[in-house]
Amino acid sequence: MSEYQYYEFTAVDRPLTGRERAELRSLSTRADITATSFVNTYEWGNFKGDPRTLMERYFDAHLYLANWGTHQLMLRLPKHVLDPATVAQYCQGDSASAWTAGEHVIIDLHDEDEDGTDEWDLDGHGLLTSIIPVRADLSAGDLRLLYLAWLRCVQSEDIADDEPEPPVPAGLDTLDAPLTAVAEFLRIDPDLIAAAAAGSSPAAFGEPTAAQLRKWVVGLQARDKDAILTDLITSGESHLRNRLLRRYRDAHPVDASTPTAVRTAGQLLAAAADLRAVRERRDAELREHDRVRRERSAAAARQRHLDTLAVDQPTAWQRVNELIATKKPREYDTAVQLLVDLRDLGERDGDSASFQHRLAELRAAHARKPSLLERLNLAGLDT
Repeated sequence: MSEYQYYEFTAVDRPLTGRERAELRSLSTRADITATSFVNTYEWGNFKGDPRTLMERYFDAHLYLANWGTHQLMLRLPKHVLDPATVAQYCQGDSASAWTAGEHVIIDLHDEDEDGTDEWDLDGHGLLTSIIPVRADLSAGDLRLLYLAWLRCVQSEDIADDEPEPPVPAGLDTLDAPLTAVAEFLRIDPDLIAAAAAGSSPAAFGEPTAAQLRKWVVGLQARDKDAILTDLITSGESHLRNRLLRRYRDAHPVDASTPTAVRTAGQLLAAAADLRAVRERRDAELREHDRVRRERSAAAARQRHLDTLAVDQPTAWQRVNELIATKKPREYDTAVQLLVDLRDLGERDGDSASFQHRLAELRAAHARKPSLLERLNLAGLDT
């Protein structure tokens, strides 16, 4: 079977120029290149470009996956929007790293399939679209993505067991769809996320109302308003709104529950193992309950079937003879099943001797039909 590699790059903050698109075209004659994206798949061969270089020069997001298990996600943000020092608190291993290039900080998250099994029927189209909103949330101060990146390092054993966790953002127990997509793409253990969420306060994010923002803006000093308007008119920066929302939230902190003690990577892994054991035990109990329910339902249905059969056993025996008389294998199977029903009915009603007598007569009458006798023996209908 052929390989499958999927590359997608997206420009968010500004479109690509014609010259930049031409530079990208020199890297691939097959790629789908637009003013905001570069998409290509490979079933044979490899991409000639360097994703790190493309992120530094052109793009704000990148997703890569291959059918041998590699999943990779890169995000680029301006350093004045996301402090590299903050990123460094969370990206501490091979599975989550970061570097700066010019005015940007670039986050690199990836996972290798631990089982080493190939993935087939992959299709990367649409994955980055489902994930890309996390970039705007990150620029607005939602650090849950970075904490998930740290958990990916913990799960990959990039972090020592005695390493303390970085600051825990609020809302880990209520991941939205884009963050859930990231967690699934990077194959982060849901039990590990749940263990970490136990130390996370309720989500403090959410859009402030127009009235709240108006009151805040009225209270800003004139020089702050002048600076905001100047930035809006002159910079064309796409992150201005998110920076202002972050500033508003910093000025209006939400009361949170008392923070828990800082935990270590090893403690989180142990807590995840405990949660997994509880979940697996609960799942096993549910499966057992479902099995018992299905068995009882099947047994009740079986008894109703035997009750119907008991009403006219002579007709049932006549039907057995008619089926055998056709000398067709499929009809033999139907006859054998009907005989099994008659046997079970005899056992239930305490009349097994009568059934065994009639079965012996039937076997004697058809002793020269080896195919039928073989089916009877396999069904336990021997004398």
